[in-house]
Amino acid sequence: MATGKTDSITIWEENMKKRAKWVALAAFAAAFMAFALNANGRTAANDGDLTIQIKNVSENGGFYQVDVDGAKMEVIAIRASDGTVRTAFNACQVCYSSGQGYYKMDRGELVCQNCANRFKAESVGIRSGGCNPVPILGDGKRVTDDTIVISRDYLRRAKILFDGWKTEYE
Repeated sequence: MATGKTDSITIWEENMKKRAKWVALAAFAAAFMAFALNANGRTAANDGDLTIQIKNVSENGGFYQVDVDGAKMEVIAIRASDGTVRTAFNACQVCYSSGQGYYKMDRGELVCQNCANRFKAESVGIRSGGCNPVPILGDGKRVTDDTIVISRDYLRRAKILFDGWKTEYE
């Protein structure tokens, strides 16, 4: 990156290039406008950005849905025991391409629906690599006292994680 900063999506992209999967997966693209407010009220798109209200994030985690150019995506936001709010894409870094590499909550842990690995809130948004949710770090989000905002551009860069996603979109 020109700024000298490294974020999780950039690292992920570089790893994908090394694995020669990036070119094949990047061919998938759709065009459609992001929605303004999901019916369940958990997500809001403002000019295409995803805005999460920090007061609504709990230790039980939340799955925040967004549609970016026709790609249905989810962001996980969860409050860790130290009170910090952690964010990641609902996509397993190893299993995402299976279409089943997404997480559901089970007894306070995130469980990958492909490989069944389990993760506590403490690792969300921190660990990178392996069977962990893809973290949203650094330049990937803006945090204020009240909100976490993930830009439409950043979401667009991550769309590839959700190609072939086989979960129901509520």
